Amino acid sequence: MLPIHRRTFLGRTAHGVGTAALGSMLFPLARAADKPALGVVNPLHYPPKAKRVIWLYMAGGMTHLETFDPKPKLAEMHGKPMPESFTQGKQIAQLQGARLNCFAPQHPFKKFGKSGLEISTIFPKLGECADDLCILRGMHGEAINHDPAHTLMNTGSMVPGRPSAGSWLWYGLGSEAKDLPGFVVMVSTGRFGQSQPIAARQWHSGFLEGKYQGVHFRGQGDPVLHARTPGGVSQGQQRDVIDAVSRLNKLEAEAVDDPEIATRISQYELAFKMQTGLPELTDFTKEDKKTLDLYGTKGGDGSFASNCLMARRLAEKGVRFIQLYHRDWDHHGAVKDHSAGTAKEVDQGVAALLTDLKQRDMLKDTLVVFGTEFGRTPMAQGNGRDHHIAGFSVWLAGGGVKGGISYGATDEFGYNAVEDKTHINDLHATMLHLLGIDHLKLTHRFQGRDFRLTDVAGEVVKKVLA
Repeated sequence: MLPIHRRTFLGRTAHGVGTAALGSMLFPLARAADKPALGVVNPLHYPPKAKRVIWLYMAGGMTHLETFDPKPKLAEMHGKPMPESFTQGKQIAQLQGARLNCFAPQHPFKKFGKSGLEISTIFPKLGECADDLCILRGMHGEAINHDPAHTLMNTGSMVPGRPSAGSWLWYGLGSEAKDLPGFVVMVSTGRFGQSQPIAARQWHSGFLEGKYQGVHFRGQGDPVLHARTPGGVSQGQQRDVIDAVSRLNKLEAEAVDDPEIATRISQYELAFKMQTGLPELTDFTKEDKKTLDLYGTKGGDGSFASNCLMARRLAEKGVRFIQLYHRDWDHHGAVKDHSAGTAKEVDQGVAALLTDLKQRDMLKDTLVVFGTEFGRTPMAQGNGRDHHIAGFSVWLAGGGVKGGISYGATDEFGYNAVEDKTHINDLHATMLHLLGIDHLKLTHRFQGRDFRLTDVAGEVVKKVLA
């Protein structure tokens, strides 16, 4: 028996027998959670419509007025003062104290598909998939600056340190991936607008065990550095090292009540498995020419389209939550040119992903989310738009949602969500429901209270369910 560390002894003494008992229970639970395809929600609360989520995150604050929310009245009012009844006493980011003039949508909209869903003409390829889209035009939130808005969209709360949506799903559902993480993140950067930084805490596991944290894959070269077996080292030798380290960690776990030791053991095991899985994952030569032409990439070039192709491959491998960031939507100026440029960077990749999933009969059980942290003001900021939280758009596809519809609406200026409003907590609740989880029941006790992804709010948007 190893000696108990002084810090552990003092902690146990201070917190009493209950803490020691809790510590003794956590390690076996952590080991049990390592079993493939098992999460804490077992059995599921509802019959699931989706098995996995691919979240296409348009970072920087995508303008809804140039993309998914047509506003002819705003076009008529171009250059005229914005009615004070909309803006008086409201939270505005950089336009506080400035003259608030209406700024017309900078691109025309067109009805696409059999549904006639209106989408901006800057998304011609995505428009071909209109009958699969469910556009939520009444989205709203509270965080008006980028970082807290990312935190709210990813964790359900502006308070830092809480688990991300991908971590909650991995924790709740487990993962079907045998040699890959259950939660993978990829980031691409475009050439237009300001590329807002994306912090790793946006895919952090918070107070859940560290093994549920998202793993950042690079878009070029090896997805994970140092994951390949070193030269001159055999798989058997590598296995011996992993086993020896695991034995040492288990000895430590018997002496201290730190559940993160179980995480350390599981991550060594995952890293070893990834040495086998990653080379196959990144071998794009197995993709036929038709598929590569569909995406417009040969793969592995770091582009958003390449990451979309990788997302499909990850989904096939059983990864539960795949999140692709594109850092190019912060258009405080030149919103006409920049929104068109950024849309072109993602249009083919998004449409290809939806088409590819559908051809493989995977869209029906894959929930695709295309969204952003907030929208943009109907008022001009020079020739751009400021941050806006009172109304913006997100769309869903596949995974049990109705296609070819819009749900909710902003007012005639695109300022406030006024009809069938959808809060970010509602979006999360709906996502969990489609995966077979009651958002009220997926909880984790931390510091004396039960936490959940939807914080203390959230309702399932039942009208968008197929």
